[in-house]
Amino acid sequence: MVDIKPGLRLQSTVCLTEAIAVTGAGEMDIRCGGAPMIEAGSVSPNGEPAADAAGGTLMGKRYTNEGDSLELLVIKAGDGSLGLGDELLELKDSKPLPSSD
Repeated sequence: MVDIKPGLRLQSTVCLTEAIAVTGAGEMDIRCGGAPMIEAGSVSPNGEPAADAAGGTLMGKRYTNEGDSLELLVIKAGDGSLGLGDELLELKDSKPLPSSD
């Protein structure tokens, strides 16, 4: 588990995914590819994402859980899917811009 605070940079241990915590606080079991994520710069990725968590991530996109207690911004795409424990995070929808009539 990682002590999450906004601005914390995380990296996957099984793929190239890196993300920054936008929201969230406290100890959280954040995973990528089914394996726990760690603070960025700690180790090089080793292994492969689990089959049920290999949907991949997209650079520049935000991912959130169902209760919106965690939001991650992907800064480096990879093959693993982001998750909070066993729950996979979902791609956050963009807010529509107001019309300029």
